[in-house]
Amino acid sequence: MWQDMFDAGISYGEKTLRTVLVYLALLVLLRVIGKRGLAQLNTFDLVVMLLLSNVVQNAVIGNDDSVTGGLYGALVLLATDWVLVRQAARWNWFNRLLDGTPTVLARDGVYDRRTIARQGIRVADLDVAVRHQGGDAIGETSLIVLEPGGTLLVKLKEGDQVADKADVAALRAALAAIEARLPAGPRGY
Repeated sequence: MWQDMFDAGISYGEKTLRTVLVYLALLVLLRVIGKRGLAQLNTFDLVVMLLLSNVVQNAVIGNDDSVTGGLYGALVLLATDWVLVRQAARWNWFNRLLDGTPTVLARDGVYDRRTIARQGIRVADLDVAVRHQGGDAIGETSLIVLEPGGTLLVKLKEGDQVADKADVAALRAALAAIEARLPAGPRGY
């Protein structure tokens, strides 16, 4: 029993190579399928991600059910990710290669339907993003961008933006100035 828990079954060199290759292959595959998979993780996408992890498990650890083999595979995965993330932060070109660039989905209140279709995003999902930002419809937007990490960025037109704390403070100051100019009423108001 103890032997099976700690005997890796394959060499650690092979396990390292397998893990790094699978990591890089998944990175390329996820990059190729686009940002949409990250932008809208719905039930179908979650099922795919869970099954994907199970499918590549044997490719990572080989014919190994040991605790040490699994932990070693996890360590190599985390170390590989750590190295690539640090390099992406260091070199802009490498970051663009790994993550891609932002994609404009709408400009000046008009959807770019060809780009939306290419990204595999539903217009209904973009309409929801506009409402989350405080807009009522696409016509109130100046820009909608799908960021490399999958985040939808919605910028509303100037007059359609939701008031923020600075806007409220400016209104209060204007009201106070108006009140200060009003003559006092019969009751001292």
